Amino acid sequence: MKILMFGRGVIATIYGWALQQAGHDVEFYVRPGRAATYGDAVDLDLLDTRRRVWGQRIAEKWPVRYREALEPDHDFDLIVLSVPHHRLAGATAFLAPHVGQATVLIFGNIWTEPLAAIGALPVDQIAWGFPQAGGGFGADGVLHGALLPSVIFGTLGQPPTDRERAVRQAFREAGLRLKEQPDFRGWLWVHFVSDAGLFSQGLRLGSLSKLAGATGDLREALLAGRELLPLLQARGLDLRRHRGGVLLFRAPTWLTAPALAWLTAHVALARVSLTAHSDPDAEEPREVCRDTLGEARRLGISVPRLEAAEPNFAREGTGRV
Repeated sequence: MKILMFGRGVIATIYGWALQQAGHDVEFYVRPGRAATYGDAVDLDLLDTRRRVWGQRIAEKWPVRYREALEPDHDFDLIVLSVPHHRLAGATAFLAPHVGQATVLIFGNIWTEPLAAIGALPVDQIAWGFPQAGGGFGADGVLHGALLPSVIFGTLGQPPTDRERAVRQAFREAGLRLKEQPDFRGWLWVHFVSDAGLFSQGLRLGSLSKLAGATGDLREALLAGRELLPLLQARGLDLRRHRGGVLLFRAPTWLTAPALAWLTAHVALARVSLTAHSDPDAEEPREVCRDTLGEARRLGISVPRLEAAEPNFAREGTGRV
């Protein structure tokens, strides 16, 4: 399969590497001038858990190919679109007249209605998924991150189309197990507020990485997430369909917070999921918290912990989202 990764962010890079390892033809679309800035290779420092429970350390310089233009008559089979949720509208607006015959995998956070989030992209060329990887580029340019053994795919109430099945097969060929979410819209929203709970406390400390091993701060993050569950219900979500997704927030924090603290302090895979997010200036955590708090205010839902954290993510000079 000929695959175009949109941008050279963390998720695009990690999965582009995994897909190319499986024999797929992978390129990256970047803005004009960026290819020279990035250079012709990416330095990787990854914990790859696809085949080993405790993971395999990958440290290599991976040669990559870039393109800075995308004509509508291109021959890509798949475009993987994984951008921060607040940049999705701009990305879909750019891609809509350039999508050609490719399937577009929407691969990240969404807080609006999914079909509205894709803008003018053709609905019959969309596949829906969510990565199970993460990390960040260090000051030295090295990508430090982790690749989990599974990846999330979902649908919006209909069985997967032929296009969606072809995308799933490409990820299987990359050695990834698939987890299916038939109510993907609901799953995305549960995940979004889960992020908001964690980010609200990570921003208070300076970065998400500082939550690793911190029992008290993780407890506050779990309670912040718990306070956001009524917001999901106010949006019409039936939480009974997402019991697994909300269990961590409903369970007693005297049990869950110490367990999370121990895991993030002693288990490499759990630890790197937090410590890789060390950039104190990262914009996506702030945007997630702003959008979540804005929706809570719109619907009249009380979220005291998120409101208390607002000074850490409010727009500069306003004090509010």
